[in-house]
Amino acid sequence: MLFNSYPFLLGFFPVVLLLFFVLGRRNHVLAAGWLAIASLFFYGYWSPAALPLLIVSVCMNYRFGILVTPDGQRTQRRRKSWLITALALNLLVLSYFKYANFFISNINAALQMVSPWQLQALHVVLPIGISFFTFTQIAFLVDCYEGKVQERRIVHYLLFVSYFPHLISGPVLHHSQMMPQFRSAQTYSPLVSNLLAGLLGLTIGLAKKVLLADEFSKYASPVFDAASAGHEVGALAAWIGAFAYTLQIYFDFSGYSDMAVGLSRMLGIQLPLNFNAPYKATSIIDFWRRWHMTLSQFLRDYLYVPLGGNRYGDARRYANLMTTMLLGGLWHGASWTFVVWGALHGSYLLVNHMWRSVASRLPPPGAVLGYLGTAAGIVLTFAAVVIAWVLFRAPTFAGAQAMLNAMFSMGPVAVRMPTFAATFQHIEVPPTSFAYLGGFFAVGFGIVWLLPTTQAIVPHAAAIKGRLGWFCIGVLLFGIALLAAINASNDSSEFIYFNF
Repeated sequence: MLFNSYPFLLGFFPVVLLLFFVLGRRNHVLAAGWLAIASLFFYGYWSPAALPLLIVSVCMNYRFGILVTPDGQRTQRRRKSWLITALALNLLVLSYFKYANFFISNINAALQMVSPWQLQALHVVLPIGISFFTFTQIAFLVDCYEGKVQERRIVHYLLFVSYFPHLISGPVLHHSQMMPQFRSAQTYSPLVSNLLAGLLGLTIGLAKKVLLADEFSKYASPVFDAASAGHEVGALAAWIGAFAYTLQIYFDFSGYSDMAVGLSRMLGIQLPLNFNAPYKATSIIDFWRRWHMTLSQFLRDYLYVPLGGNRYGDARRYANLMTTMLLGGLWHGASWTFVVWGALHGSYLLVNHMWRSVASRLPPPGAVLGYLGTAAGIVLTFAAVVIAWVLFRAPTFAGAQAMLNAMFSMGPVAVRMPTFAATFQHIEVPPTSFAYLGGFFAVGFGIVWLLPTTQAIVPHAAAIKGRLGWFCIGVLLFGIALLAAINASNDSSEFIYFNF
């Protein structure tokens, strides 16, 4: 069930929202249980075969959470052995479902050079959202071991893991952010301010997905597919495809994040922000503080810091950064293109940290040079991100190489602008013109660089109260925009991060 589909928007969510607050007036635990059951139904509707895996994972990790928690009876050594066992089981399950086919194909490729013998492919189907609910529970187990977990009610834990706005594509949740909200009585009382703010966030996110991301995909996917199929792709078509995917993934992930936050806000629950205008970043370090923020925080807190962080000198710091980004790339998908994408961003981060070390010894720039440096940082960071997205999007190295070769080809410069049809020869993009495409890209980049973020647009509850006229006009406008976006979502498409 997709957030941008009729069954969800006009059926599932209104029923869940209404019964949540009706039950919440009588019993908070009953309301939390209803939301947990609805979340399991949401997951099972999408992936019935994977629902038992989610339920077993929740039960197993809840029990392990008790076993690793300090209680005065179990020794630290025993608790640590339980923690290692729990982490190993979680990673083993994740590796089997997400990476078994990847490992077997690589082993077979190596065996092919020395022997005709091959391993049988397992054809494992990836359970949707497994990376998100696995990482969420790994963080919970580590915090249980360190004695940081206070709330342990089973219904709240089940809801924390299975909560449908985050379950499929994030954010990666932390128990300290969510479980206290499930315990709070305020969560179960409907507020007009929350409903309006949530509706606005939902509408903006839905519009980003169906009116922008899905439209940009019509120019990105055919170009990448043509390059991967071995068709000749010109420089102009390659750059259009790369920029189209850059905007597609931006509005797709931003749209999902806005919808998740908006849906939660209507339920009276605050999700952590996961997206904060990453293309406005002035450096790669800044980019990773803005893109998939909760994943970056998880990798920092539960991988980079345990590896040693920056506590043991620059060489160890850079090795830890590269290791973290390699595993972060592999987290996104079982493909060497994702690993190389992670390595590329790891290299970017190393250069960024080295430059900061050098720049800290230089005299501070003046105001003019400071503004120019900021602008140069944004442009350079964006260019580096666009190049890396080519590896992220291309299904194979051959396709990525074909795209990059076309983008940076040094062939003769055409005197005249090629026609639209000639530029996209053998590439099935929607028939239109360069004028339309240029205007569409201008709108996309204008939103990215000139407009405020959704969290800045959505008004706070205090700003809504007492302004009944603006309230009514706002509801009308948001309703019209919502209907327009729903109308455009007849052919509902998956969100990109569903695949991870």
